[in-house]
Amino acid sequence: MMQPWFDGFTAAEHHTPVSRIHYRTGGVQHGPALVLLHGFPQTHVMWHRVARHLAGHYRLVLPDLRGYGDSHAFEPDAPDHAPHSKRAMASDIVALMDHLELDTAFVCGHDRGGRVAHRLALDHPHRVRKLCLIDIAPTLDMYARTDMAFARAYYHWFHLIQPAPMPETLIGNSAMAYLAHKLGGWGSQGLAHLEPEALAQYQRCFARPAAIHSACEDYRASAGIDLDHDRESRERGQQIACDTLVLWGERGVVQRLFDPLSLWQAQCAGKVSGWALPAGHFIPEELPDQTADALKVFFV
Repeated sequence: MMQPWFDGFTAAEHHTPVSRIHYRTGGVQHGPALVLLHGFPQTHVMWHRVARHLAGHYRLVLPDLRGYGDSHAFEPDAPDHAPHSKRAMASDIVALMDHLELDTAFVCGHDRGGRVAHRLALDHPHRVRKLCLIDIAPTLDMYARTDMAFARAYYHWFHLIQPAPMPETLIGNSAMAYLAHKLGGWGSQGLAHLEPEALAQYQRCFARPAAIHSACEDYRASAGIDLDHDRESRERGQQIACDTLVLWGERGVVQRLFDPLSLWQAQCAGKVSGWALPAGHFIPEELPDQTADALKVFFV
């Protein structure tokens, strides 16, 4: 029997001077903390099935990233897009951890959430006990290795970074069609893997002009200031200090065009393990049981 939607979880908001972060918490109140970070074009509800499996083992924290879902940034746009940098988004997560009195946590991020988790582990290494990154390679390496195959597969990386308001206008004119195309793409073979409640939340949140603009700003930051931050970290020899698990989809672009395990091993000082799962890009929703099982084994 299917449990009610987020049964046993509590929704709340945390305000910082520069953002309002919407989040859910649940699971074992005094268990080890596990922060789950979502990607584009989704919200924290992508973790619903996985969270049901993990609720008996961890204190779960599921935020909407800045500008996604019901979270918002109060900072005005900047020419360098710094308010939507992964450093800024990671600082929101640290502020939320402080609010929840969590000194450290296990952290898992999918897609954009993985990029936030990467920066979180670099900027705040003592806050991350272990790290899991799902279906991404390092941003700097992905842009550096761009060729025709990658540009075709991830054209949105180049479309969304164009100056406002061109991409916002084009997407806004057909927001639901664009959203469905993204949610069913990258090897995920349609929308059948999505829970109806989750799809309804994605549609509600993504359709807002402010959300579309924030997503574009997220990608503009990734193509600029985030690359600067990543280069600076590499020049200083800064690496992810904790043990890291890397998961990716057999049918996805990361599997086809990159070697995610070796790329992440080059960026980590701790032990790195990982493997491909029989899925496309949206692994936590396509394979929630296998995703949860891998996290339970790793996050101990």
